[in-house]
Amino acid sequence: MLRARVQAPPVAGAANHALLKLIAGELGVPQRDVRLVAGAGGRTKVIAVDGLDPEVILERWPGLKV
Repeated sequence: MLRARVQAPPVAGAANHALLKLIAGELGVPQRDVRLVAGAGGRTKVIAVDGLDPEVILERWPGLKV
């Protein structure tokens, strides 16, 4: 599990958009390669990152379930 906080309000998807932008920036991938798979309306989200090996994500965030 990865915990993240964004300042955007949970209105009209602004918080989800901010979260995807944050993750894309941290991983150094284009924002179009990061997408929300599940949890758009809740606190727990499932996010997919296209074109990136799981090993790269684990280097950035060791112990993360990928």
